[in-house]
Amino acid sequence: MKQFTAEQLTAARQNVTPAILAGLIESNRDVINNDTLVPETGCATWNHYFFCPEHSVRLLWNRHSPNKHRCPVDEAVFTGEPYYGAWWRWLNGLNAKASYELSVLWLLTGEIRYRDKVIDILMQYAKYYPDYQEHGGIPYNGPGKANAQTLCEANCHADFARGFDLIRSELTTEQNEFIATRLLRCGADFLMQHRSNQIHNHEVKISATVGIIGAVLEENAYLEFAVNSPYGLRYQLENALLPGGLWFEGSLHYHYYALEAFFAFEKLAKNSEFSLLDQPFYPQMLSLPMQFLLPDMTLPKVNDCVNGQEQLGHADIYEFAYLYYGKEVYGQLLSCLYRTTPRNHIDALFYGQPLPADALQAPTASEHHPGAGFTLIRNAPGRAVCIKHGPYGGEHDHYDRLNLMVFNQGKALFPDLGTTGYGAPLHYGYYKNSFSHNTLCVNGLNQPPAVPRVLRYDETPAATHLITEVDWKTQAALPDSKTRVEWDEESYRDVVFRRSVQVTENLLIDRWDIENPHAQCVDAIYLIRGESRPDMPQTGISLCYPYVHQATQMPLNGQTDLRYQADKPVTISCFSLSNAHVIQAKGPDNPSTSELEYLILRSHDLRVCWVFVTDLSGESEVSIEAREGEIIVTDKGLHKDYLA
Repeated sequence: MKQFTAEQLTAARQNVTPAILAGLIESNRDVINNDTLVPETGCATWNHYFFCPEHSVRLLWNRHSPNKHRCPVDEAVFTGEPYYGAWWRWLNGLNAKASYELSVLWLLTGEIRYRDKVIDILMQYAKYYPDYQEHGGIPYNGPGKANAQTLCEANCHADFARGFDLIRSELTTEQNEFIATRLLRCGADFLMQHRSNQIHNHEVKISATVGIIGAVLEENAYLEFAVNSPYGLRYQLENALLPGGLWFEGSLHYHYYALEAFFAFEKLAKNSEFSLLDQPFYPQMLSLPMQFLLPDMTLPKVNDCVNGQEQLGHADIYEFAYLYYGKEVYGQLLSCLYRTTPRNHIDALFYGQPLPADALQAPTASEHHPGAGFTLIRNAPGRAVCIKHGPYGGEHDHYDRLNLMVFNQGKALFPDLGTTGYGAPLHYGYYKNSFSHNTLCVNGLNQPPAVPRVLRYDETPAATHLITEVDWKTQAALPDSKTRVEWDEESYRDVVFRRSVQVTENLLIDRWDIENPHAQCVDAIYLIRGESRPDMPQTGISLCYPYVHQATQMPLNGQTDLRYQADKPVTISCFSLSNAHVIQAKGPDNPSTSELEYLILRSHDLRVCWVFVTDLSGESEVSIEAREGEIIVTDKGLHKDYLA
């Protein structure tokens, strides 16, 4: 057994609690309480297909209903593909997870039925796996055999290998060779064949699984490929991290997704020549996300992040990290997690150490991180103004340079919506697009990749001020990662977008300066979680944005104040030095069962200057006016002037 020492196993048996055992049994009940079911053909596809096309929520998976699948919102039933193949993908995942977790359950309890269930699962997959037909067709992905993408193949095989490692001593010689050859080696060879030459979380997962199989089978050829080959684990760490340690894809979810794979490998490779634990990369990756925490202790929901993936978690990673590195902040993060979640999982049992009494708190100081491409301005309890100004990160990025997210009074006021399941229509049709973010959208089309610049950042007692700029005068270099063109170069050609964000005691002052030399239709977009309270006449219009409706517009002459009802009243004052219209509309929130408000300023002028001022206190009155070539914002409640 490679994963745990005899001392770890003895301690785990002494320390295991009924809650831990009950949790393992409950999370694997569909496998434990039913006959083993393994697909005889490669019929499984992609878990992201298992979403309601109308509501963008995951369908209800039922072990006894492979052909009919219900939406939890309205009970609608879906049949056929792509849901049938996605159902089998879910089952493959449950079987793989059970291979590992029931092996642990057997180690802890000695109950033979758990060991025998794992053997049955592994033997059946070994029987069918070599003959599964290669299939795929998933965007950005290589093919699979048991599933429809190489990534899913890697995820399942990692658990197959870990389970095999734990029960291997119980196998006959014939069973051992049958599983090792027909399932693990066959899987590793397939993964090696289809790992792509790119920096990407997929390649981390694939390499980690090949490495896990290599460690379990003691085959150095697999370990060398996993760690030291081009685009292997070492290469990914050296080439796929932004300064400071953020994963290049820019999504905090995928940052942890990659880290999860690295650490799954390291739990078997520690103390070996193939371990990378003593390199500088992991501590950077572990520590950086804590600097980006929002007032509600979630992470910014930027780029591809399905609902729930923004939650602070990953106790499995930090239990191992705290054991190995001993950094106090990792223990504090775990103490924070276990305030609301019981410490009753496998990694806590085998790697857990005594935790500090002090739990991690949401940061209160502002964080300016130009290397990672994020600035979070925190100048009041429950408030965080987050600006995204990093480079394009490939497949899982969104087309939203200089996007703005605002938390106020502990809740998202101007949210980043993240996304939904990648097979749901709203993923590519709505959530990834420029128009569903608090940023610039030209001609209703997506921003091309670009590299923003930070022109100024300073903190004073009066305000914190960030100025960033992005332009599309030249094509930006793309990351060494697969992508597909979902943007419009011509619409953005030669456009320059400068955004100046000031946060004062009461106000968010957001100035936009846009060079629009080809007179395109430029939109400044705000998404607002609050109900519009219109008090001025507006005219109905039709927008080109899919899923956005009930649009009205009115001319913007000087200053216009727009009022919204969130938890408290919110006033957004809009000001324009150029010809512009104010457009208000409604569009999907996330999930799309609810809606939010759109606020859009629109112009075709060659030079555009707009100012948005949001009263974050709910009590101030604001005036905006041009004086001698400058724009002055006055907080009348505090009798203070600010230069926008």
